[in-house]
Amino acid sequence: MSQSTPVVLVTSCNRPSGEHPFHVAGRKYVDAVRLAGALPLIAPPFGPDEIDALLDTCDGVLLTGSQSNVHPSHFNEAVLDPSLPLDPDRDAWTLPLIRRALERGVPLFGICRGFQEVNVALGGTLYQAVHQAEGRHDHRAPADQPAAIQYDLAHRVDVVAGGVLAAITGREHFEVNSVHGQGVCRLAPGLRAEAHAPDGLVEAFTLPAAPCFNLCVQWHPEWRAADNPVSVQLFNAFGVAVRAYRDRVRGPLPRVPAA
Repeated sequence: MSQSTPVVLVTSCNRPSGEHPFHVAGRKYVDAVRLAGALPLIAPPFGPDEIDALLDTCDGVLLTGSQSNVHPSHFNEAVLDPSLPLDPDRDAWTLPLIRRALERGVPLFGICRGFQEVNVALGGTLYQAVHQAEGRHDHRAPADQPAAIQYDLAHRVDVVAGGVLAAITGREHFEVNSVHGQGVCRLAPGLRAEAHAPDGLVEAFTLPAAPCFNLCVQWHPEWRAADNPVSVQLFNAFGVAVRAYRDRVRGPLPRVPAA
């Protein structure tokens, strides 16, 4: 990729290895950014006063999934299950990052935890245990199984007509994987549901008022993305948006004279 390739910021998590803290991001997210035709840039936590400088360096933001959950204090609840992992250091910078990226019009794609982060950042709430909520199904992956089984297609999503997801995919429904214990309870003000699971759980949403492409999904389109036609459509649409942002903010690429 050349220097003119758009850059997508990839959020990282915080994990210890022995006594040493590390910032980590799954390779599948990095590969998916490359599938979108962009250059991935894994970012560690940044302070609130550094977020604008960080956004100055990129043309899009990919909010990754994670084993950790958003701390429920951000939607005024106590921790339901202390055995589940949390990452308050990630919350501390991704929530303000989301709000600022949308304000500035930086294209944004949220996946799983990233999907949940956007809802919380904008004032929504989460089910801490979807499987315990009345009328909801168990959306967790089968335990103690290889990743290929855990990330296999698990249920249908029904696409909301006339929305962003419908325009990208041209589909009324399709199958997705399901690897999450938490999910959207109350959508944040201004968010529009783009797809639902058979039990009515929100599986995708956008913020129509934002001055940029934005799409957040609860499933994992980055899993073997190149082999999934819907995933390819999603990352292609994200790639188009980040290239358009690059051209608008940094200027169009110079024309190459014909040989």
